[in-house]
Amino acid sequence: MSADVVGYSRLMGRDETGTLAALRGHRAEMIDSQITQHGGRIVKTMGDGLLLEFPSVVDATRCMIDIQQAMALRNQDIDADRRIIFRIGINIGDIIIEGEDILGDGVNIAARLQEIVEPGGVAISGRVHDDVRDRLDTDFADRGEQSLKNIARPIQVWHWSPAAAAMPAATSAPLPLPDKTSIAVLPFNNMSGDPEQEYFADGISEDIITDLSKIAGLFVIARNSSFAYKGQSINISNVAGELGVRYVLEGSVRRGGDRVRINAQLIDAASGGHLWAERYDRDLTDIFAVQDEVTANIVQALALTLREDEERRVGQKGTGNLAAYELMLRGRELFLRTNFEDFRLARSILEQAIELDPNFGPAYAYLSHIHAMDYVNGWGEDPQASLQHAHGLAKQGVELMPDDAHVRVALGSTYIWLRRHDEAIAEAERAVELDPNYAHGLFELGWCLQYAGRAAEALEPFERAVRLDPHHADQFLHFMAQANFQLGRYDEAAELLSRRIVRNPQSDSSRMFLASCHGHLNRYDEANIIWKEILAINPQFSLEQRRQVLPYKNPEHFEQIVDGLRKAGLPD
Repeated sequence: MSADVVGYSRLMGRDETGTLAALRGHRAEMIDSQITQHGGRIVKTMGDGLLLEFPSVVDATRCMIDIQQAMALRNQDIDADRRIIFRIGINIGDIIIEGEDILGDGVNIAARLQEIVEPGGVAISGRVHDDVRDRLDTDFADRGEQSLKNIARPIQVWHWSPAAAAMPAATSAPLPLPDKTSIAVLPFNNMSGDPEQEYFADGISEDIITDLSKIAGLFVIARNSSFAYKGQSINISNVAGELGVRYVLEGSVRRGGDRVRINAQLIDAASGGHLWAERYDRDLTDIFAVQDEVTANIVQALALTLREDEERRVGQKGTGNLAAYELMLRGRELFLRTNFEDFRLARSILEQAIELDPNFGPAYAYLSHIHAMDYVNGWGEDPQASLQHAHGLAKQGVELMPDDAHVRVALGSTYIWLRRHDEAIAEAERAVELDPNYAHGLFELGWCLQYAGRAAEALEPFERAVRLDPHHADQFLHFMAQANFQLGRYDEAAELLSRRIVRNPQSDSSRMFLASCHGHLNRYDEANIIWKEILAINPQFSLEQRRQVLPYKNPEHFEQIVDGLRKAGLPD
């Protein structure tokens, strides 16, 4: 496992002697003895970090959590800008021993995990979680597969943090059932024996979710929350309670050569009984027909009646070209990882999908999102050209598939960046009409409303999105906080932003708002600490760049951010 001190250079620059003394004190009084008690050894120290080896991954994880909890207590009476705070990454794998040192891929992954965990937290790989989840009385939050620097393959990441541990468990009480038939579609298991086919199994599940969510008589849990259970050994009744649904669909996909086998079963969580189950063994070219049959059988089993427009829209994939469809699934998987390198690869793959089928609307939508992110993050040589290209792609997608909620959201997103607020809101409203269970469409509507200066109206679609997506994406927290901030509810905004930072420790945007909240609340020391964290994460951070990019209709709403920072004595 690997550990380092957060902001070590800053601490040393401020007080080298005091920092070294504090670090030695923590080690002498607590850290080294904890490591020994749990059977570990210090392989080497690297100034601000430690490389450790344990014979038991359970002991290693228990030790690191004990150390982080002890450090949180030891830091309570220390000024916030002088605290020694660790980040810790744990992995299990083969190592190469060179004298007293250890090397290898397992060590490299631990180091990269340590780099992405929030201050005071512990990040573990999926392999570690498999070993410890039933042997430690500790909850870890699933962060999904992440691309780590210089690691060739995505790594499943789980996080523990003192802040998350202090929160009530999400499963402490079942969510109430909605007032309509409710269902969650769990990610289908990939039974192909080839990890490279995960994208295909995930795509089957996602498309079934998309089809069902178009039905107004159903309440359908969003993909993000359903996929929180991916790879886990689950209890259907518990999952249904955590998501607040009556029915659960689960299944598996086995792909081999030109054949595909899909098993699916619909379960009544209240009784545990099966309402419907089926196995399909077909040619791969029949995959679209199989998806349609699964959806039709669920509708029949739940005794739902579809409107004429729903019957027409359910099952629309946008293409009959299997190769283009597979490329879109690969591109979508990469897009959902939300980082620069995967965006670049996703763009190339989606362009190939469009070459194979120039009428494939969803591929245009995902490609539009990627170019829009080039604009927002300043990744391209010409951000304005990136935005115009994103807008053109989204318009093409809508022209090809005007009744697809996702392409409507893509177009609405470009309208908001173009400051065409009314058109953005109209597209988001149309997306929600087409797909009443589309959590991201509701989120988009709230997002557009708050940038248009209608923050009070934004909260209702945000709340609906969160109910559809109980394990919601961390962006929901950020934009709910942004709406509260705009309304002057700085305490509420700060609480949401702190939770978002726990889930996304690299977010400079959330820290910008949090520092401003502290300024408005006269918490000037906290604001300054947060500002230093922003510059540590992104040394090129620029308020002026945010002023130019963030699409506020009313400029005074951005100046509200600047005003909070100014109150804390921070640069504007």
